[in-house]
Amino acid sequence: MRIALGTDHAGYEYKERIKRYLVEKGHEVKDFGTYSAESCDYPDFIYPAALAVARGDCDRAIVMGGSGNGETIVANKVRGVRCAICWSEEGARLSRAHNDANAMSLGAWTVPIELALKMIDIWLKTPFDGGRHARRVQKIAQLDNCSLEPWPAKKT
Repeated sequence: MRIALGTDHAGYEYKERIKRYLVEKGHEVKDFGTYSAESCDYPDFIYPAALAVARGDCDRAIVMGGSGNGETIVANKVRGVRCAICWSEEGARLSRAHNDANAMSLGAWTVPIELALKMIDIWLKTPFDGGRHARRVQKIAQLDNCSLEPWPAKKT
C-alpha cells in the first residue's frame, strides 16, 4: 500500500518510528515532512499528505502532531479525504469499517507509540463494511460540493 505521512515538529520522532515500521511491513511510504523537530506549522505538511490521497498518488495518509486535532482538521479540508483521529484500537477499526477513512490522525502526546502501531495495523487491514455505511459515506462526499445552505433534513 502507498502511504503518505505528514507531521509537525511535535510528531517528528513519532513519524520517523512509524515510517520505519511501515517500510518493514512492505508498504511504500511518501514522507511529506517535517524533517526535524524544529518548530513548524503543521498545515504545511498535512495538506500535501492529504492531497496525495485525494489525487490518487497514495492510497492512505497517516498524519501526526501533538494532539492530532489540528492535523485532522487540515486533512479534512481536502476534497475526498475522510480523516479520523484515532485514540483506540476500536476507534481505528470503526473509522475504516463504518467511515471508509482514508486518512488517520494520531497525537504523539496522547497515544503511546505501541498503541499507535497496533492501531495502524488494524486501520490498514480493516475493509469498509459498505451496506448502510455506504449511504452515509456518500452523503459525506456530497458535502465536498456543498453550499452554506442547511442540510435537507428528512421528516420522520
